Amino acid sequence: MVSLDNAVLARWEYGGKRYEILVDPDLVDNFRNDPSSVDIDDFLATDEVWHDARGGDRPTEEAIDSTFATQDIAVIAQKILEKGSIQLTTTQRKQMVEQKRQLIIQEIHQTAIDPKAKSPHPRTRIELALEESKFSVDPFKRIDIQVKDAINVLKHMIPLSFEPIRIAFRIPSSGYGASSKFLRPYLDKEDWLSNGDWACIIECPPGMAGNLIGKVKGIASNAEVKELD
Repeated sequence: MVSLDNAVLARWEYGGKRYEILVDPDLVDNFRNDPSSVDIDDFLATDEVWHDARGGDRPTEEAIDSTFATQDIAVIAQKILEKGSIQLTTTQRKQMVEQKRQLIIQEIHQTAIDPKAKSPHPRTRIELALEESKFSVDPFKRIDIQVKDAINVLKHMIPLSFEPIRIAFRIPSSGYGASSKFLRPYLDKEDWLSNGDWACIIECPPGMAGNLIGKVKGIASNAEVKELD
């Protein structure tokens, strides 16, 4: 359940009355697209319907029945999100937009490289390009969709390559446990060598290669690393 401090108001005005619920802003887009994909207890800060949440004014059960034909909070929430709107203060909106913007920048920084330099674009370059393009961040739209939208804009401004990179590692057995935890999501092949070393080949987004290699070297400085063609 989202905390009251982090929740935002979803509001629908009907029949001269206002109906409000307190919801998790990060789950609004998912709930609107597919309510069954979101646990209602995670989505709501309280299981109450309000006329004025901040003032503590609640509708009667009769008023709720008359308006929504149910007391089921999940059905009521769906109706309010379908017909109503999200109420954000200026500060809330700025904070949510900036948070989403930084997540979009980080995702592109990690998954793309400059094909000429064969290295990730600096975060500041991506950030400045987004500002120059006047890319608009939606505080409720899913990150993966906005990343795609941002890439479509950026590819006309800076060179981007998303061709995955294949890297071979040979890691001493003492470094296997810690290294495998973050390498395994990208694992393509693996084998145990006769001397006990763990050998593997991973395929990862180009922007993440340097970070993964650095992590492995931090765990096992004598690990062998080779980028494959």
